[in-house]
Amino acid sequence: MIPWSSGRWLNPPFAAETAEDGLLVTASRGSDFWQRTSYGFERDSGHALLRPFAEGSAVEVSFVVSYDETFDQAGLLVRVDPTTWVKAGVEISDGVPQLGAVATRGLSDWSMAPVPEWGDRHVTVRASWADAALTLRARVDDEPWRMLRLTPFPSPDAPAEAGPYCCAPEREGLTVRFTAWRDGPPDAALH
Repeated sequence: MIPWSSGRWLNPPFAAETAEDGLLVTASRGSDFWQRTSYGFERDSGHALLRPFAEGSAVEVSFVVSYDETFDQAGLLVRVDPTTWVKAGVEISDGVPQLGAVATRGLSDWSMAPVPEWGDRHVTVRASWADAALTLRARVDDEPWRMLRLTPFPSPDAPAEAGPYCCAPEREGLTVRFTAWRDGPPDAALH
């Protein structure tokens, strides 16, 4: 387990406190990560607890999906700079939890799939960085991993960081309970 105290905040949240059962993070209204595509705006105000992340390793974040308002989101952020990053997790869209990922290299894209059965459950998102690519996987509770995305990621010379993130683009009062932060070797294969 990675101690919460080993990270540094990118955009400190409204509140963050360590509890016996994890890290409770309350997001500020208007917080988000996004770069221009379709919506036109540029946002780099999301809350992320980051530490160095190197090619040839993996990182996981676990959290509880106990939120239900539009665009509430939590998960894992892997970041080089404001225009080069990947976020993966669960976001409320179209009224249901959606497992999704946004890969940004100047412009943001967005892929998602509904997971209404993941509400009020523990989710783990994993990023493995190998061969200039990130392999993203997710699972709920102890169910099998789901492949979420394979995306190019910059060379190992890039000073990347990774860790838990959350955003509340539309409201005040979103609090997310993160329950684990782990690192280790990258996944050996895609399948």
